[in-house]
Amino acid sequence: MERQIDLNEISDGKLYGLDDMVRADCAGCAGCSACCKGMGSSVVLDPYDVHRLVTGTGIGFEALLQKHLELNVVDGVILPNLRMAGDDEACAFLNEEGRCSVHAHRPGICRIFPLGRLYEDRSFQYILQVHECKKGNRSKVKVKKWIDTPDAKNYDKYVARWHYFLKDLQRIAREDEEGTVAKTVSMYVLRTFYLTPYNAGADVFREIETRIQTAERLFAIG
Repeated sequence: MERQIDLNEISDGKLYGLDDMVRADCAGCAGCSACCKGMGSSVVLDPYDVHRLVTGTGIGFEALLQKHLELNVVDGVILPNLRMAGDDEACAFLNEEGRCSVHAHRPGICRIFPLGRLYEDRSFQYILQVHECKKGNRSKVKVKKWIDTPDAKNYDKYVARWHYFLKDLQRIAREDEEGTVAKTVSMYVLRTFYLTPYNAGADVFREIETRIQTAERLFAIG
C-alpha cells in the first residue's frame, strides 16, 4: 500500500539496493510480534505472495479467505490482504506463542520489514523505516539476505512490474464513474492472478508476466 509522506520523516534518508548493508536485522524478533498486530488491511498481497502461501501451506486461495485473508478495495481494485483478528487485531497466521506460523512462506511486505519501498521511474529502491520496528539495537545485514527470497533480482523486477501494472488498472477503475469497468477489472484480477494456479515447477515470474501482457492488451494499457 502506497503512502504519501515526506521521506525524511519516516526513513534514515538513504536508499538501498539488494547488495547494500542496512541496519534491519532484528535478531529473530525474539519476544516481539508488534509488527504482526494492528495493521488493518495494509498488508496487501501480490500474486507471488499468494502463490507462495498456497504452495507452502497446501491451502487454496479460497480456503485461505475463510480465515487468514480478506478482500478489500485498494484504489478502486479489489485485492487480498492479511486478516487481523481477535481483540489484539493480530495477524491470523500468528500462533499462540506470538510467532509466525508461515514464516518460510510469509508475504513480501513482511519479509522486507522494517524496510519499505520507494517507487520511482518504473522501478524502486529500499528505504529503512526508522519508526516502525519496536526492536532496538538492530544489526546490519545485506538487503538481499534480509528479504530471504530466491532469485532476488528477478523478484525485484517482478515487484516493480506488478506495482506499475496495478497502478494502470487502478487508474482505469477510478475513471469509471458507473463502476461497471471497475468491477470487471477487479474480477479479472482476482480470477487471473490469484484464483488460477501457476504451473508447479514453472517460472512463476514469467507466468505472471505473460498474464500481465494479456491483461494489458485486454484493457488497452500501454
